[in-house]
Amino acid sequence: MKTIEPNLGDLIALRRQAARRASDAATETQEGAATGGVRTTLRLEALAVLAGALIAYDRTGTGWGLFALLFLLPDLSMLGYLAGPRIGARVYNVAHSYLVPLGIGALGLLVALPFALPLALIWAAHIAFDRALGFGLKYEAGFGFTHLGRVGRQDPW
Repeated sequence: MKTIEPNLGDLIALRRQAARRASDAATETQEGAATGGVRTTLRLEALAVLAGALIAYDRTGTGWGLFALLFLLPDLSMLGYLAGPRIGARVYNVAHSYLVPLGIGALGLLVALPFALPLALIWAAHIAFDRALGFGLKYEAGFGFTHLGRVGRQDPW
């Protein structure tokens, strides 16, 4: 039986190729995602939005029981991932965009719907809470790929 002795040069070349592929994969997963100080700033802004939404909600005089009941409701949008990552990302992003609660709040103020402003503030607080934790808008590549970077073990926070 012929034995093949590894050549040190070949091993180094293979190691470099593997490292290059891993680096390329890491770059691909981070493309389009905020990193570093920008990511930190976006998360701190989300904390400010959360604080503002909580203060504004308190001023509406609506009970905190309703807040607790509805706070996680937007996360039902994750069920969209049962239809695949493309549809899941779209459904999740609609439910986690500030445009929806902003529209509900504006409509409530224009048409004098008393329940609309508290609902909009709960929804905005949920979105801000998620963003502060690093759960951003999703890319179609999968649930863990967000505009705030990867969610999961790769998350530096």
